[in-house]
Amino acid sequence: MCPSSESVLPQGIPTIRVVAMPTDTNPAGDVFGGWIMSQMDLAAGTTAAFRANGRCATVAINSLVFLEPVVVGDEVSIYTNITRTGRTSLHIHVQTWRRARHTHITSKVTEGEFIFVALDEKRKPRPLPPAQPGDELPAPPCQQDA
Repeated sequence: MCPSSESVLPQGIPTIRVVAMPTDTNPAGDVFGGWIMSQMDLAAGTTAAFRANGRCATVAINSLVFLEPVVVGDEVSIYTNITRTGRTSLHIHVQTWRRARHTHITSKVTEGEFIFVALDEKRKPRPLPPAQPGDELPAPPCQQDA
């Protein structure tokens, strides 16, 4: 079933979906913020490389906010959206959502802006290719239950 227009969940499908495991926890027993941040960077990097048609590097992470903890067993879904492009750079808004295991309860746990630069074979900045329809990772059309 598709979310209603009033839903707060991001549109589309997550770029990455993973289950938080015991090895991902900090000494307090919550999932380590650095692990969440690395998953967000992986998702943003996937989106950047897809749009840039090649290698990209993270150059900045702005306004990263942790809203609530993630616990072991939570399904972590990371959504990405390119918000701006420059000559060589991409700004990607990243949201992380958790779904408590064995429930349908979801909530946003982090969001932030990741900035990438497209790189050439010598790891130097290169211009982005011209934008094409579908440059962001494709989201399948919403399917209604029959």
